[in-house]
Amino acid sequence: MSQTIDIQRVYDLRPSVGGTVLVDRVWPRGIKKERLGAGLWLKEIGPSAELRKWFGHRPERWEEFRRRYRMELDQPQQRELLGQLIELAERGPLTLLYGARDTERNQAVVLQELLEERLRS
Repeated sequence: MSQTIDIQRVYDLRPSVGGTVLVDRVWPRGIKKERLGAGLWLKEIGPSAELRKWFGHRPERWEEFRRRYRMELDQPQQRELLGQLIELAERGPLTLLYGARDTERNQAVVLQELLEERLRS
C-alpha cells in the first residue's frame, strides 16, 4: 500500500485529501483556525526555539539544520509524535502544514523525508 505524504504552506492552502497536521511550533501569523482546517496541531514536533532561531531560514545552514532537526526528532517525545504521524499516513493521505516562506527548506520537508523513509522500511 502506498502512502501519500504531502506538504503545504498554510498561506497557499489548496484543498487536500486525507488528514492535515500543522507541524509548526508557533501558530502561523494571521491564520484563523477555521480557515486552516488542520485536523491536528503537533507543535511539539516542530524544531526547538533554539534550532529555529539558529537556522533563521538561511539557505547555507539548511544541511546542518536538517542534521540537527533529525537529532531532535530522535528524542523520546518526538519519536512518539512521529509514531502518530506514521499511523495517520498508514490510514491514508496526509498533508503536513507549515508557515515558512521557503517551500524547499523547512521542517515539513525534513518530516516528509523521515516519514517516507520509516514507511518504506
